[in-house]
Amino acid sequence: MINKNKLIITTFVAAIVAVYAIEMLLILVGLTEGQTQDFASLQGRETENILLSKAALFVHLLAVTGIVCFLYGYFIEPYWIQVRKIVIKTNKLSAAGIRLVQISDTHCDKKLRNEKRLIELVNAAKPDIIAFTGDTLNLNTPSALPLFKDTMRKLNANLAKFAVRGNVDIWHLPDLDFFGATGFEVLDGKTVTLQKNGEQFAVSGLSCEHPSDFAKLLQAVPENRFSIFLYHFSDLVEDLENLNVDLYLSGHTHGGQVALPIYGALTTLSKFGKKYESGMYSVNDTILYVNRGIGMEGGIAPRVRFLARPEITVFDIGPEKNRAH
Repeated sequence: MINKNKLIITTFVAAIVAVYAIEMLLILVGLTEGQTQDFASLQGRETENILLSKAALFVHLLAVTGIVCFLYGYFIEPYWIQVRKIVIKTNKLSAAGIRLVQISDTHCDKKLRNEKRLIELVNAAKPDIIAFTGDTLNLNTPSALPLFKDTMRKLNANLAKFAVRGNVDIWHLPDLDFFGATGFEVLDGKTVTLQKNGEQFAVSGLSCEHPSDFAKLLQAVPENRFSIFLYHFSDLVEDLENLNVDLYLSGHTHGGQVALPIYGALTTLSKFGKKYESGMYSVNDTILYVNRGIGMEGGIAPRVRFLARPEITVFDIGPEKNRAH
């Protein structure tokens, strides 16, 4: 799957390079021919301008479109947070209505981006629970830790704030205390039972360095209790048979971060490829939600988003009897 992702990205990048290489060649040839045309016009002869041919005009259009898309993906979409609201009805609750806000993949950098707006939008939703599904900072940017912690500390929830660590947190910044003094409880192989309106529900979480622990963790959750599971990857969703997980929250894919119309995400870095690239899926008895995240990939990756807006997801979970159509 990784090789396929590399092939797709390589092909996409090669196509872009080819367009601009042809555009530069057309311009150079056009300038050369322009001098020839000037000489020819002095002799009363007319020559065709290659820059105005149909093929050249098509290349010009592609080149201009690419520039416009890049400017949009760099300056606009990364800061245009979508708040998606989802209603979930369950027969495991009869009175409690639970509002859960999921955030993911903040990928904080030295540069302030969406952090202030994130605080405003999450707190405006008045959540009972906030769930963070991993990837705190960008690669090798420990200097962004104060910004991340200050952001997380200012998020308010009526009942609890939970977090799991993602692959960047574990593999690249393993020694940092991401959640101390933020009010977030890190769930690493732990289930917490919460109560609202006299009804109990469970929130379980697993950090991504212990994937094999999921069965032991979830076997302890009573079958009749509404169960929420936090894990950075969607990788475990097809292995949950006979385990009680009603709502599985993950991130990691960024919705591709760059997506194309119709085709969707160019790459997801997921073992499932594009099967669960972003959004909501029904997998057996579990609802899986793959959040596109707030930030952008670090390292050498360009800080752009295209057709994959940053996202905050608000889940309103309530009794089945109140289902409205």
